[in-house]
Amino acid sequence: MKQKIVMKVQMKCKKCQTKALKVAAVKEGVNFVGLEGEAKDKVVVIGDGVDAVDLAKALRKKLGEAHIISIAAVAK
Repeated sequence: MKQKIVMKVQMKCKKCQTKALKVAAVKEGVNFVGLEGEAKDKVVVIGDGVDAVDLAKALRKKLGEAHIISIAAVAK
């Protein structure tokens, strides 16, 4: 099942944005990674069978603070 995960991540600079995208991109099952929001502080991940909790833990380890905002099914 394809799903869209939106997470709010504490990002202070462009380097943090790049780091967040790299962390999310290497997770198993990820098809798309992007940033959204006015301050580009939300990481959007679309993929098949992505573990949102594992992704949040990885982002917290690298960047400090990460919160899951939503998880929704995406039509194929």
